[in-house]
Amino acid sequence: MSRTAFTNARLIDPASGYDEKGGLLVEDGLIADLGPQLFNDGLPDGVEIVDCGGHVLAPGLIDCRVFTGEPGAEYRETLALASQAAAAGGVTTMIVMPNTNPVIDDVALVDYIERRARDTAIVNVHTMAALTKGLHGEQMTEIGLLRDAGAVAFTDGDKALASAQVMRRAMTYAAHFGALVVQHAEEPSLSGGVMNESELATRLGLTGIPAVAETIVIERDLRLLEIAGGRYHVAQISCEASVEIIRRARRHGLPVTCGVSAAHLQLNENDVQSYRTFFKLSPPLRSEADRRALVEGLADGTIDVVVSSHDPQDAEVKRRPFAEANFGAIGLETLLPAGLALVHAGDISLARLLAALTHAPSDLLGLGRGRLAAGLPADLVLIDTDTPWVLDPAKLKSISKNTPFEDRRFQGRAIRTMVGGRTVYVHGEDAGR
Repeated sequence: MSRTAFTNARLIDPASGYDEKGGLLVEDGLIADLGPQLFNDGLPDGVEIVDCGGHVLAPGLIDCRVFTGEPGAEYRETLALASQAAAAGGVTTMIVMPNTNPVIDDVALVDYIERRARDTAIVNVHTMAALTKGLHGEQMTEIGLLRDAGAVAFTDGDKALASAQVMRRAMTYAAHFGALVVQHAEEPSLSGGVMNESELATRLGLTGIPAVAETIVIERDLRLLEIAGGRYHVAQISCEASVEIIRRARRHGLPVTCGVSAAHLQLNENDVQSYRTFFKLSPPLRSEADRRALVEGLADGTIDVVVSSHDPQDAEVKRRPFAEANFGAIGLETLLPAGLALVHAGDISLARLLAALTHAPSDLLGLGRGRLAAGLPADLVLIDTDTPWVLDPAKLKSISKNTPFEDRRFQGRAIRTMVGGRTVYVHGEDAGR
């Protein structure tokens, strides 16, 4: 029997509101017990002891929007390398998108990802399968079969499903299986630009993407949801108007949820002024007023989950003029630090941040994780919330280095990550399977 005792910890379980100093015992990959009095009578024999030094011990983070290069573009990033980056960021479960080559739109490909993850990844990996075949937006996939194969949700990833008819059919069909439909809300005919449509874009000589490109898709899909039923999730929102639309829909009882990226919570369109392509994201970074509205939406629960939207891009497609470069930035290793910056600024509580990174995505996708409770898998992250540090891209685990947080000063990070009772990362050490 393998045993690990975490002592002298601040235990936080955002799902239950539990926040106490104490200890936690892991036995054979599961949480055996936890509490303030756990080790008062001494430690059990043959146990590995981890003195947490008063740091926060929380459920491992769940990132439900991760793009990788496997299969088809392993030069950008493999599942193995992405999982190492995830572990370094305190992420114990990552949900990968279907935008690969070939597209994950077939049962055999869902099975392939599951098998590759078991063989090479050091964190839990689940798949969102394609909503339409080939991501072409024309014919929906076999949602029932893909769900049985292990797909946790259905999306066309970074492509919006533009056809209202196909979306209605997909919602109706998915509703029969209780499957979650996930939309990248960006109307293609309005999204030919490269940054937020604004006065700044005009001054920079860059074509803009208006906020209405996002809101028009959400408004349409919510109308379809009213007649089709089912469950609907907006992968990322980026503007104040979208927050208000989601808030209003919730008041009317619609089963809609949404996410936001850590980058959109920390950055705005002014960061694009340097023409640095690592700030070229989809959806684009918008105004400071929009950013503030996103933070407020997260704080009051309108926004359910925070994602990294991790999207590794190699130098060949990023070292180009801004208008020609690919969209996307990596984010697995900065997801937690970027969130902690909001906590230190007093914008949200630590418990609220951790809720959006743990049990909320778990509940959304039916993973049965994201909690500190006896009998659950020991997916844990030890967090130093206070120590300042500067991000050096050269030290990131990701093979691609396209981070918008280069040389950013952060305060707090993951210092130990455990997946299924196995330590997969210790800050300052090489830890693996």
